[in-house]
Amino acid sequence: MPEPEPSQGRPPEIRPGALYGLSWLLYLLLAIVSVSWIGWRQDGVPLSLFLATGSAGAVAIDVALGAATAASLIGAWWVALRISVTARRLDATLAAHVGGLSGDRLIAVALLSGFAEELFFRGALQDAVGIWWATLIFALCHLGPVREARWWAGFAAVAGLLLGGLMLWRENLTAPVVAHCLVNAVGLHRLQRVAQSRAA
Repeated sequence: MPEPEPSQGRPPEIRPGALYGLSWLLYLLLAIVSVSWIGWRQDGVPLSLFLATGSAGAVAIDVALGAATAASLIGAWWVALRISVTARRLDATLAAHVGGLSGDRLIAVALLSGFAEELFFRGALQDAVGIWWATLIFALCHLGPVREARWWAGFAAVAGLLLGGLMLWRENLTAPVVAHCLVNAVGLHRLQRVAQSRAA
């Protein structure tokens, strides 16, 4: 499979160290905003928001549902990469920004972003405006300055509906967080490999 040509007008690359620090700042702020918003609306942040408190079996089901959802989303993107030049160009663009992260930093960003985004979009925003508006805003946040980012926004819309549905069904964040963290971890690892292959 030939390497995709870089997108025209691609924004300048961000150094891995700067990206890592920016990620921590952004997602910690997002988590603080989310907790504050939830606490204000619900007079506190209940433990039941994060996991099923009734039994360990319920938590195990949530984890399994999250893993299954992640597998379906990862599989869908794998198919997109096989059939679409646009998806491969998007991968190359994203790899230019995150491919330089080391393994431990990559995992940290995957976990931090997955948790903070789910806390905000499914824990706070969806509770306030409903699943459809929360999904739309989630998708729009994945738009970027390159044309190929429309694919990323479309994928985020599908993912947002699935994650929002899990939240409505299970009434806690365990399944959405597990799914989001796994998708991010696998995706960032793939982008790291793409960046390494292009640098070779």
